[in-house]
Amino acid sequence: MKSSDRFVIRGGRRLCGEVEISGAKNAVVAILPATILADEPCVIENVPDISDVEICFRILTELGATVEQLAPHTFRVDTTGVDSCCVPYESARKMRASYYFMGALLGKFGHARVSMPGGCPLGDRPIDQHMKAFAKLGADCKLDRGMVDITSEGLCGNQIFFDVVTVGATMNAMLAAVKAEGLTIIENAAKEPHIVDLASFLNSMGADIMGAGTDTIKIRGVKYLRGTDYAVIPDQIEAGTYMVAAAATGGDVLVKNVIPKHLESIISVMEKIGVNIDQYDDSVRVSVDGPLVKTSIKTRPHPGFPTDMQPQISALLCLAEGTSMIKEGVSEQRFQYVDELRRMGADIQVDGKVAVIEGTGKLTGAPVKACDLRAGAALMIAGLAATGVTYIEDIFHIERGYSDMEGKLNALGACITKETVSNAAKAEHTQQNAV
Repeated sequence: MKSSDRFVIRGGRRLCGEVEISGAKNAVVAILPATILADEPCVIENVPDISDVEICFRILTELGATVEQLAPHTFRVDTTGVDSCCVPYESARKMRASYYFMGALLGKFGHARVSMPGGCPLGDRPIDQHMKAFAKLGADCKLDRGMVDITSEGLCGNQIFFDVVTVGATMNAMLAAVKAEGLTIIENAAKEPHIVDLASFLNSMGADIMGAGTDTIKIRGVKYLRGTDYAVIPDQIEAGTYMVAAAATGGDVLVKNVIPKHLESIISVMEKIGVNIDQYDDSVRVSVDGPLVKTSIKTRPHPGFPTDMQPQISALLCLAEGTSMIKEGVSEQRFQYVDELRRMGADIQVDGKVAVIEGTGKLTGAPVKACDLRAGAALMIAGLAATGVTYIEDIFHIERGYSDMEGKLNALGACITKETVSNAAKAEHTQQNAV
């Protein structure tokens, strides 16, 4: 009989101590495909141990690259042997960021054939802005039985204006343009830290990219990109998640290996809720010495409050006093986790892209299911703060983006075990929840 893993959380324990943040998922899933553009091997440091990275490495090896682990979080990637431009469905369907192979392969070989991306079920994943950018650079884009086929006889720099601010399309345009002939100007570009990190990685190989982190990015194409030794930035969302977990349990935690500037919007919101945050050069300390209070939040593109932190902060607001409101300004279907939090006693009403949270001050353990990566993180936080035992199924979503989450939380004083559960047992829990 088939089986899968779940987390069992015995809640009510205060988190205390120190936690080390891993490399940024949203940066590394673009940097690894970007190694295809290099004409020499690259060494990538601070690589997080997450399933999305495993999938990236699998795709690279399927394309003909060689990957060698030099240390626990350091890998040597040699893409000089890549001899295929096709990323098959079975690999691409498992992660949303597989679309970065489009820009990297197109930029290197003038051809890419990549399956439509998978990953978290957060609604439609339109890639029209990606295709618009490729077309502006001189590529022909077609959709063929679920595969995106992109070809060019020679990419040329051009002016690209995105109709909406889009992280994925901004990064893909950078990947495709870095070796294109002439100057490319990307306007209405996204400004997230991982976009700056990708630009820094490419520049370390000899690319000529200016303006990353602003509305306008200028890329002057180069013919050759050397190998490089590069360390991925810390993960701002992982850091924010542990900050919220500490607050939800009334804890006192030092979150290490962070860039505090990347956390400004998260820190601002948490301080409004009543959380104490002390900032240092590369760490922040989170503590709580009073009641949590209501607030209103709207998610926005960087430097606004990140949509990837919205479910986690919602779990925290369930423990606050008063009525809070969250407006989702970035992602579709980001409130899928709400039904699961309701199983734990949360009082949340959703109307379109607005959620109203009546703080109950407490949550109760229950069997729940992670429906996507950040929803899973929110349920982990809720389970830590809840009385009783919480069972979280479909934890593969969590493991896509968090490195050893249960181990890091247990080191802070949590009580989390990982166990294998049969499909029959999962079906029984599902039936119980439906009653």
